[in-house]
Amino acid sequence: MSFKENFPVFAKHEGEWVGEYIETDVAGNIVDRYGSHILFKIDDVGESPYQQTNTYRWPSGKFEQYSFAGSVREGKVYYETGRIIGYAWEVDELTIILRFSYKNDPSNYVYELVQICPDGQSRARYWNWYVNGKLSKRTLIEEHRLR
Repeated sequence: MSFKENFPVFAKHEGEWVGEYIETDVAGNIVDRYGSHILFKIDDVGESPYQQTNTYRWPSGKFEQYSFAGSVREGKVYYETGRIIGYAWEVDELTIILRFSYKNDPSNYVYELVQICPDGQSRARYWNWYVNGKLSKRTLIEEHRLR
């Protein structure tokens, strides 16, 4: 079976997305806000069928870009780059959960909830950040599909 057949919710996210990240402290106070552009491709050829590039832009002009690929093992999509390590799985027909940590600080990890709207044109994402097992901040993300 192809990646799209095995992971139909991931397949719904294939394309180009733009949106805004809003980071808050535990009390809900906004501590950062920036724009995003996410490119997500699926290629069933090779060991990494999942390809993603995240581009972030702040009003100050700050710019960051990260690319990573995912491979399939044990019914999950696994990611490992020089920066992060983690895995994701589908929960229902609209929801993916991702858990990742930073290689340089494994005590800093994130659980992300990704939910695509039934029309496939927008999605919401929510990150809980933990340091040493204690909630440290949250990220709220609202995105819409470019194509």
